[in-house]
Amino acid sequence: MKQIAALPPHAGHQTTAAQAMLAAMAIIGVTDNVVPLMAETMGLGQFYLLRTLVALPILWVLSKMGFGSMMPRRFGAVGLRALLVALSMVFYFSAVALMPIAQALAGLFTSPIIIVVVSVLFMRLRIGMVRVAAVIGGFVGVLFVLQPDVAAFDWLILLPVAGGFFYALGSIVTGTMCKEESTVAMLFIYLLAQGLIGAGLLVAVEIWPLPVGQGADGFVTRGWVWPLWEMSHFILLQGFAAVAGVFLITKAYQLGEASFVAVFEYSVLLVGPAIAWVVFGQVLNLWQMLGIALIVLAGSTLALRSSKGA
Repeated sequence: MKQIAALPPHAGHQTTAAQAMLAAMAIIGVTDNVVPLMAETMGLGQFYLLRTLVALPILWVLSKMGFGSMMPRRFGAVGLRALLVALSMVFYFSAVALMPIAQALAGLFTSPIIIVVVSVLFMRLRIGMVRVAAVIGGFVGVLFVLQPDVAAFDWLILLPVAGGFFYALGSIVTGTMCKEESTVAMLFIYLLAQGLIGAGLLVAVEIWPLPVGQGADGFVTRGWVWPLWEMSHFILLQGFAAVAGVFLITKAYQLGEASFVAVFEYSVLLVGPAIAWVVFGQVLNLWQMLGIALIVLAGSTLALRSSKGA
């Protein structure tokens, strides 16, 4: 999702930036669909920890190749951002394992809406009617996709929305406190936070064991499981995605105009559900398709209008 723009955009770089973002969303759209398969036998804590252990050596190689230092300039700011984003992914990956990916992504993509709301309420941002309408339209779109049952409300649908909330806070910290940090440093501290959270979850379920459901229903409460070799190819894929996806997203925002690049980020709302339809047979109804369209329209409008301050 939206990262910093450390370099001034150049007209000749716009196409490359868009291609980098599309590639990142393709990686995420494919690899996030693997999570439900891993959730059948693995727990969230183990998934999070192993993802980090695979990703860190890849990141170290990138650092040695000259892509940036792994040490941040302001550890406190980068650490806060990492914690917020890592927490957001705990909720998001839990949602991906337990519900159709279109619903999980819809909840996560409430973050641009939440950023605007938080900025208005706490940072005294003044916005025009266009962005007000975009926030309302995006919220309606999320409801269309999640389709909450008022008569029998399931709190599970709030998992991806919680992910979107923490991601929004992380994005605000990124834009206000981490502008001078390198991509590699921010990713390194994020991976450390992710690994520590994963280890913490594993310890917690050992000390305070909870009922473990069958298959993906036990993803959140399941502890460490053996053997690993059956999942090794998926674990390696997740480690690669953790580095490649975030690196391409950040590079896209470094090369291109942020408001232009952000529009292409919404391609994951098409890629993810499309893969889920082909592989798992997850079908969207007409209202959910309309909801995704509203989310894309609202998010693109907020991105484009933010550059104009209107």
